Amino acid sequence: MTEYSDIKEDVKPEELIAKSDSIDAVSSADDNSEGGSIGTSSEVIQLREELEEMKNRSLRALADLENYRVRSNRQIIEERKYASIDLIRELLAVWDNIGRALDAVNKTQNLETLVEGVNMVHQQFLDILAKYNCEKIDAVHQPFDPNFHASIAQVPNEDFPPNTVIEEILTGFKLHDRVVRPAQVVLSSGKQVSG
Repeated sequence: MTEYSDIKEDVKPEELIAKSDSIDAVSSADDNSEGGSIGTSSEVIQLREELEEMKNRSLRALADLENYRVRSNRQIIEERKYASIDLIRELLAVWDNIGRALDAVNKTQNLETLVEGVNMVHQQFLDILAKYNCEKIDAVHQPFDPNFHASIAQVPNEDFPPNTVIEEILTGFKLHDRVVRPAQVVLSSGKQVSG
């Protein structure tokens, strides 16, 4: 069998067909001439068969590659579409517990039990977020960091140095190392200057 080490890996079917046509033209010219330089008729037939086999292999490989690409794209789309299904299943348990808490409001006058139940649901919710690597951003009493905090106000405060978070208005969250929502904070502007 002939070695094909000089054949390019990224051969396009059109190139193979063009080569085939040129070989056909040369071989038909050879058939018409006496004592041609290409070789015997059996060598030409063997070369044509090998070329035809290579064309078929190339076309099959291209078809397989296209099928693989389509399957991969379909799988990626489906994985993205349903990527959050496990998170949703866990959040449904929180939804169930919120419903139970609302039912308890209508059935009991014991606010202590209700507050305890709501605190449990709150903790359950935070545990689920942590399980999926979504964590609260520490803000209060931290130096202001524009990567994690969004300042909405500055107020004079003698207890903390300037640009220290003294109050968190809205809790921030991050997923792994990416900020999902920055914490909205109030900053200390330091001592109030008397005028």
